[in-house]
Amino acid sequence: MIYLDYQASTPLAPEARAAMLAWLGPDGVRTGDGFANPHSPHRPGRAAAAAVEHARDQVAALLPAGGRVVFTSGATEALNLAIICGRRHKVAVSAIEHAAVLDTAQWGCDSTILPVGSDGVIDPDVPLPDKVELVAVMQVNNEIGTIQPVAELAERAHAAGALFLCDATQGAGKMAAPESADLIALSAHKLYGPKGIGALWVRDGVELAPLIHGGGQEGGLRSGTLSPALCAGFGAAAALCANLWKSDAEHVEALWETARNLMAGWQLNGSETQRWRGNLNLRRDGLDVARLMSDCRNIAFSAGSACASGSGRPSHVLRALGLDESSAKSSIRIGFGRYTTQAELAEALGQINAAAAAQEI
Repeated sequence: MIYLDYQASTPLAPEARAAMLAWLGPDGVRTGDGFANPHSPHRPGRAAAAAVEHARDQVAALLPAGGRVVFTSGATEALNLAIICGRRHKVAVSAIEHAAVLDTAQWGCDSTILPVGSDGVIDPDVPLPDKVELVAVMQVNNEIGTIQPVAELAERAHAAGALFLCDATQGAGKMAAPESADLIALSAHKLYGPKGIGALWVRDGVELAPLIHGGGQEGGLRSGTLSPALCAGFGAAAALCANLWKSDAEHVEALWETARNLMAGWQLNGSETQRWRGNLNLRRDGLDVARLMSDCRNIAFSAGSACASGSGRPSHVLRALGLDESSAKSSIRIGFGRYTTQAELAEALGQINAAAAAQEI
């Protein structure tokens, strides 16, 4: 199996796996104390708590100074915490946000949708609604990889008296953090860490109400027992990204050049220049994507975001670009990263091209 679905989830880094194993207990409950509750006052508990705080520092190193990291179950929970518990009822969000932003804003707030251009990039001068209290725009889109002008939009949000929330799930650990944001969401499994843990970065002075009530963990914002193993894996993955993000980007750039050359007969969805190069979203008129995926069973790629797969609906992101339903449904997403080799990428794209060409015979 050749894995080309890095936007859905990245492979777990071996270093992150090793960090996690140390906090699972070497022999279950019989020996070792790695399984201890980090909120317990005894020595094993304090050791687990120290591991959690070390991981928090490692994650914080990817983010701006002057804020705190709140561990969550993932970016979806982090975004819910930022939107619902900020108690800011008039919000503006881009049309290509993840459903965790769009659905939450529409459920709990008076929300305005900000359009994007045909290139999948929001205009930094897009009109903001009067008396807006929160503006949410992602750093990198999960479906088409376009990079948004978050610094300019954050400046405009602040000028309007609003906070700026950035979903950095696809950008964290791959590029510089959105320094001007007030709230930043990220997820471990999109930066080579484990699933089931993420974080919300909260700028100093920003007030939030609790999302989950109970024991008062995570500064009272998110009650519940933390997993030292998940925290340690997240922290190790973040530390690795801090050291490798530049070389990772160079590797991805080389893969992008290979992919663009091999897929020259396909149309690119979204800006070619203002995007994360590890995301290649392409369309081919008349393509039966379901058949293509069936014919290429040994390749893991996507017909859209993993979160929306199986819904039968065309991508809201591709529709926001102005594509009609047919074009949106004839698109595929190919994602690659740190552990993708040139050889396997070339092999996979050759198979995809051959299978697509066979549909035209």
